[in-house]
Amino acid sequence: MSQARRGGDPLVRTYVVTSGRSHASRNHFDHITLITLSESAAHLSRAQLNPEHAAILEKLAHSAQSVAELGAFLRLPVSVLRILLADLMASGHINTLQRITDAANTTRTLLEDVLAGLRKL
Repeated sequence: MSQARRGGDPLVRTYVVTSGRSHASRNHFDHITLITLSESAAHLSRAQLNPEHAAILEKLAHSAQSVAELGAFLRLPVSVLRILLADLMASGHINTLQRITDAANTTRTLLEDVLAGLRKL
């Protein structure tokens, strides 16, 4: 059996996963945006979710994950994952966390410590 018959065409699969959408209608997710389950996720219905949505929620049940990590885990392009995450955000299943670092609060001391750490490598 050929590779195309076993796994199907990946372009067709992503088209089906996103219901034909090429970008999220709202909500922009950066590669490093941390995603967590919302407090109400356990009480929300999952009946309308596709298997990819369910896989995302299953992965997030253990810990917060970045968009890039979720994409690698699910073997989906980040562009497709962003659409799925926007769906989950709209349904109230997920939340985003603030970035760990904030460029506005970066101090000279922090930058010097980072540089020193890099030099030790």
